[in-house]
Amino acid sequence: MADNRPLVEADADGPVVPVFVFDRDVLEHAGPPRVAFMLDALESLREGYRSRGSDLLIREGDPREVLPELAERFDADAVTWGRDYSGLARERDAEVRRALDEAGVAREAVHDAVCHEPGAIRTNDGDPYSVFTYFGRKWHDREKHPSVDPPDSEQLAEVSDDEPIPTLGELGFEEPEAKIPPASTAEARERLESFCGDDIYRYEEHRDYPAEACTSRLSAHLKFGTIGIREVYEATEAAKQGVEGDRRESVEEFQDQLAWREFYAQVLYFDPEVVTENYKEYEQEIDWQEDEDAIQAWKDGRTGYPIVDAGMRQLREEAYMHNRVRMIVASFLTKDLLVDWRVGYEWFREKLVDHDTANDNGGWQWAASTGTDAQPYFRIFNPMTQGERYDPDAKYIKRYVPELREADPEIIHSWHEASLTQRRSAAPEYPDPIVDHSERREAAIEMFETARGES
Repeated sequence: MADNRPLVEADADGPVVPVFVFDRDVLEHAGPPRVAFMLDALESLREGYRSRGSDLLIREGDPREVLPELAERFDADAVTWGRDYSGLARERDAEVRRALDEAGVAREAVHDAVCHEPGAIRTNDGDPYSVFTYFGRKWHDREKHPSVDPPDSEQLAEVSDDEPIPTLGELGFEEPEAKIPPASTAEARERLESFCGDDIYRYEEHRDYPAEACTSRLSAHLKFGTIGIREVYEATEAAKQGVEGDRRESVEEFQDQLAWREFYAQVLYFDPEVVTENYKEYEQEIDWQEDEDAIQAWKDGRTGYPIVDAGMRQLREEAYMHNRVRMIVASFLTKDLLVDWRVGYEWFREKLVDHDTANDNGGWQWAASTGTDAQPYFRIFNPMTQGERYDPDAKYIKRYVPELREADPEIIHSWHEASLTQRRSAAPEYPDPIVDHSERREAAIEMFETARGES
């Protein structure tokens, strides 16, 4: 309810009947971790409305039918909701608008999920940005809307609803294999307060080291609205007050990540096809490989590259992965295994609790050298040097790869070069590397040069 601009807009016209609709067209693209988190968030949200003498009406069906029916039942003057920016969401919203028009009900969609709506920040020629650097500068300079308070009891309609929130099974999902974090505004605010009181001042220097966990872990909360983007931004601005030098720059580095989130939302808004198509055009089709055994080894965290395997096992265990490691595992899939980025994107969509279409697509296409502002095709992460640089003591690796817990960090970070005897002695249960990085690096460069028409 807090920092919900559509709710405030609706309040201006009288008492509000809160509604949530489970849309099957959207659920088709969901994964068990996200749905489990969302159900927990809805329980918390419903309790918040009930504590104010109202309720959250839960419905399952086609919103084009459900919303006009509810509007008629409650004699509603208008229906208000927050905009989403994917192609699917925009098509749905357009159809809901038409259905409400036919029913004679006013409607308004309000920008809420980002500080600056897509298209608000453009080049001097009026075009959307395809490079983050310039977008980011303008994002920092633009004034942000203030956060808004939750409604008082008198702003909400006195309604009650005995329709239960459906279970995962009733929605057609199995229990996630990962442990899902609690979802509520209280939980999100606790994370925000803790982060802005300490780690945000170390963020710039330590954010790339997964063992240090110097990140906010707010991504799922921002995705599902258990906290608002304006509230988060205001907390970071407050953290900047009275600090200078490295501490201030560290806060601004975190704010950069909020800007990246909006940059990718803009990319998706103006080019919705990026969900399934390369953003960057190549002269020839990229000759991705289809090695099912290698793909399964990657999914299972059994590639023989420790930092990659640690990340993939963290994903299964927590429905989350540290951002630096996300880049490493994405590079490994696309540049070492030569597998289409869409395979990885689909797996992340299935397993991540914080999957966001714009962000995840942007990250995968960046790693695959097919996206906007992407990693050049010839710059290929070496998974061993990445592990040595960002997890030098192998603390993160050992946390998620128990087979390596008794191994010396030196052998862990040189696993690809170690002899078979050394590997069996250090960690007999851990697999050998499934590919040779040096060979695959050359193959990846050749694959992209062919796609570019250079060979």
